[in-house]
Amino acid sequence: MAENKMVDHLFRHQYGKMIAILTNFFGLPHLELVEDAVQDTFIKATLLWRAEQPENPEAWLMQAAKNRVIDLLRQIKAEKDRFHKLDTESTQEQLDELFLDHEVEDSQLRMIFVACHPALSPEEQIAFALKTISGFSMKEIAAALLIKDETIKKRLVRARKTIIDQKIEFAWPEPHQVESRLDGVMQVIYLIFNEGFHSTRAEKLIDQDLCGEALRLCKLLLKKERFRSGSLYALFALLCFHASRLESKISPENEIVDLGQQDRSKWYMPLILLGNNALSMAMGYPDYSAYHLEAAIAHEHIRAIRFENTDWQRILELYQELNEIQPSDSGRLNLAIVHLQINQLQEAKILLDAISSGGLQQRNYLLHGCYAEYFHLAGQREEALQQIQLAIEASSNELEKNYLLKKKAKIAGKA
Repeated sequence: MAENKMVDHLFRHQYGKMIAILTNFFGLPHLELVEDAVQDTFIKATLLWRAEQPENPEAWLMQAAKNRVIDLLRQIKAEKDRFHKLDTESTQEQLDELFLDHEVEDSQLRMIFVACHPALSPEEQIAFALKTISGFSMKEIAAALLIKDETIKKRLVRARKTIIDQKIEFAWPEPHQVESRLDGVMQVIYLIFNEGFHSTRAEKLIDQDLCGEALRLCKLLLKKERFRSGSLYALFALLCFHASRLESKISPENEIVDLGQQDRSKWYMPLILLGNNALSMAMGYPDYSAYHLEAAIAHEHIRAIRFENTDWQRILELYQELNEIQPSDSGRLNLAIVHLQINQLQEAKILLDAISSGGLQQRNYLLHGCYAEYFHLAGQREEALQQIQLAIEASSNELEKNYLLKKKAKIAGKA
């Protein structure tokens, strides 16, 4: 229904803003109340907007969330003195000032840095950030981090307890803490974009709202000179390059279009140019990271006029360097895919065999799909069919399933 799509769209764009602004006013000790209030507000919107949508949905959501938080706090008889002041004109003006554009941006950036506070473990930081900044569900966080839902739940509980116990403030990091905190912030933005670019949700492969949210958060950081770095510019370049291809990833028939078949005339040139500029800016800083390499790989794909013109040897070199500085199962999988593209089957098989069973968790179907491609190229049809069937069974996304079913038919010689 149209109203549900509107609420879902606003949830992706407004959830993080609402959490940050209301937390700025009510304080981190009341974060769970704020989260409950925002969730309640979106549920209420889903029900009420069936009859009629408000003229300004964003303003409606924010006002409703404010009112809900106040109601919840009154119910538990908290901060009585403060609520007497809420009725005064000056305090109401102070509250309204928090909703000015620059205050909204500052609140969101502060929330990101709170999420990446050193008192939290790196694992807790990421889970907490994905929940509070973009409203990820348990399943989405688990999929993004390739771990179990129950583990995410425990991390969120520990993170909230630490924030309360250590009286962490809703504030900017100290200058000497910025660099280390930014590493966590960038990883969160990266994961938000990845979930949008290749969603784990059953009904759709791409969530453009999440991709846009990641780009927006990255731009917010780049506005502040003290946060700029080569890695941040490289991350922004990477997101721009990937986002430029979104329109070509799904066909008009709602089917997946792989990179080799994509209509490159649909790639969005303004984003490509923005990415080129950001990648150039990244080279002007002394730091060097995995984001530089991933952006360079994405740039190689972007600059190829046709799929056949792709410089696979250069991409292979970049992936090898990436795997050296940041070894991972997903990195080994990508490296294996490149070896298959240049028909280096033995090298691909060694990498695939090095990936631990279940190491990719919710995305383990990608490993089976890659094995299927290896066996297909090696002329081992039965093994290829077995692996593609495992990939189909492991995939939770309907578009992915349909794509893999077509691939299975091709391997079987029926398409």
